[in-house]
Formats: sequence, C-alpha cells, structure tokens
Amino acid sequence: MTKDLKLKTAGVLAGAAAVGSLLYPLVIRPWLLRWGATDDELNWEWPGDELTPHRDGEATRAITIHASAHEVWAWLMQIGQDRGGFYSYTWLENLLGCKMHNADKIIPEFQHRKVGETVWLTPKERYGGRARMVIHELIPNRAMILVPAEDAKTVEKTGRAPGGTWGFVLEPLDEHTTRLIVCSRSSQNQTCLGKLFERTVFDPAHFIMERRMMLGIKERAEKAAAHSDLQAA
Repeated sequence: MTKDLKLKTAGVLAGAAAVGSLLYPLVIRPWLLRWGATDDELNWEWPGDELTPHRDGEATRAITIHASAHEVWAWLMQIGQDRGGFYSYTWLENLLGCKMHNADKIIPEFQHRKVGETVWLTPKERYGGRARMVIHELIPNRAMILVPAEDAKTVEKTGRAPGGTWGFVLEPLDEHTTRLIVCSRSSQNQTCLGKLFERTVFDPAHFIMERRMMLGIKERAEKAAAHSDLQAA
C-alpha cells in the first residue's frame, strides 16, 4: 500500500468514525431505545414505572404478536437460564458461559411463578451467583416486573428500585393479538462513568439480545397459536 493510499484510507476511516459518533447519539441510540414502540406507548405509565420516578434512562420496546395474551404469557413464565431460556442468541449467551438452552415448547412445570422468585441470567455458580433478578410484581397475563436481586428488600420497604427495573407487559389488542412491551428502566444517580458505559456499551448490546428475545417469543407464540387453531378447526 502506497503512502498516499494509506493517508486516504486513514482519512476515510477518520471520517466514518466522526459520522458514526454523531449518528449514534442523535439517530441510532434513540431508535434502538424505542424499537417498535409507538409514541403513545412511549408516553404511557407502565406497570413497574412507579418504582423509578427519577430514572437516569429508559428503553421501551414493543412488538405485535398474533396470539392471545394468555398464550404469550406462557412463554414469559418460563424465561430464565434454569427454565426455558431467553429465546435470544444462544451462541452469544454461551460465549459468556451462560449454558443457555431455549425451549421451543411450553413446559408445564415452568408455568408457575411467584413474587420473590429468582430469574437466573446465568447458571447459579457463575459470577458468584450475582447474575440474577427477582420478581417484584406479577399480574397474570398482564405484567412481570423484575428488579436486581440486591434491590429486592429495598423495593419492598421503600417502593423504589435504585438499581432499575426490567418489565414485561402484555397489552391485548383483541382476543388473538397482543402487544408485548418490554421496559428497561436505568438505575438512579449513576456516576458519569456508569452513564457512559450504559450508553455506549450496555444499551446497544442489550438491544441486540432483547430484540432477538422479543422476536423469539413472537415466533414461538404465533406458531403455537396457529397449531392450536388447526387442532380446533
């Protein structure tokens, strides 16, 4: 490669980096934080939002699923590393030692949850058992709100989740169509370094995995619903 070509290549790369640094905060990040959600859905107060009234950041994503809320709820009930997985990119999760296996059917023994239960993100022995969340609120066929395990007692006492929340909400459109709304609310009073990490590393990574999870739930729920309709016909 000649010196002139090297300089031109470096200039192109520098220009691309400059454009990217502008596009990400102005265009890309706002889009990924609201993927699939309508303006109304962004402005609604969803179950669990009362726990973070002064949040530092949030993401509200949505997808339409052609299945009843009851049918979609069954797939939500079995999320968890030790249950039906997260219906996302298994190969990526397993690169981090998650030992994830995504279920492609409803498993009866995983259909019962209760407030206070743990939802494991990795095997219990990984990361000192810290990779987990706790169910704070459970409204059958409507909402499941998770909080960091270390916040569980604080949330019970104060009604506030300093470490943020992760919520799954079902909004029926009719008897056979449901909106799945996934709400991520950031922790309060983050440090500048924490905010930088969240916005540049966590947000895009979480979007990639969460989007695949939502599509995975949609694919499974719609396939199961179509099968049930054929059997009923």
